[in-house]
Amino acid sequence: MEKIESFKVDHCRLEPGIYVSRRDGDIVTYDLRMRKPNTGELMSNSQMHSLEHMLATYLRNGPIGDKVIYVGPMGCQTGFYVLVKMDDNERFLAALKEALRKITGHEGEIFGKSPRECGNYINLDCEAAKAEAQGFLDVLNNGNNTFLYN
Repeated sequence: MEKIESFKVDHCRLEPGIYVSRRDGDIVTYDLRMRKPNTGELMSNSQMHSLEHMLATYLRNGPIGDKVIYVGPMGCQTGFYVLVKMDDNERFLAALKEALRKITGHEGEIFGKSPRECGNYINLDCEAAKAEAQGFLDVLNNGNNTFLYN
């Protein structure tokens, strides 16, 4: 059986940053790698879940909202995949940074924090989402924005 593309990336060398995971026609899959893989420094379920609610909402309501197809956490607990229907890395990065800044400054309840809106609403923590957003914003502001796996 052929390996899928994401298993061909050397996760022992992968650093936090933003990468283009794949291109499928006009759909680009971005790998938002927030944690270094295989170090034990993983996001908890609450951190991932909380950031997922906030990031998906802010991206879908931002300048590229009509281009966002999917926002979801990686099962390995080291980041997120975001699929967009556009091929403009710099535009995506700008929209992502804007969304992360909005998350860090968010006031009030986390989006979708009710039993009608979420299947595990008690597992949402706005402060956890803010901390994760700030940590990744720091990574992006300090450099690893080549969009290429090493």
